[in-house]
Amino acid sequence: MFVDASALIAIIAGEPDADALADLFETERRPCSPISVWKTVAGPCHSYTFYVPAARDQVKRFLDTLGFEWVSIGEREYNLALDAYAQYGKGRHPAKLNMGDCFAYACARSQWAMLLFKGDEFSETDIACPG
Repeated sequence: MFVDASALIAIIAGEPDADALADLFETERRPCSPISVWKTVAGPCHSYTFYVPAARDQVKRFLDTLGFEWVSIGEREYNLALDAYAQYGKGRHPAKLNMGDCFAYACARSQWAMLLFKGDEFSETDIACPG
């Protein structure tokens, strides 16, 4: 299962649905991408007034503790992200996927994985999600 930054932020920040989200990614393999991790670090810096070094350290400890593995973003993910933007991008579709969302979609697709997320945007797409 590929975990979008929205779900990672909710879990790390201890939002009300954190436990329910964490229960959904109890899988052997936990891929993450540099873009999703970047968004996970940046989110609390904006929303929760963390400083970047503190947020980076907290996210790194979380990912390391739970055994997330970094996946590369290459030409396949680039093409899948552009396809996602063409079909579901902001201004094109009710899903309104932004760049980070398009790459989360692409990484899940390239890893043949479901996508764990918080919010409604991905439920407007054809990506498989848990539950």
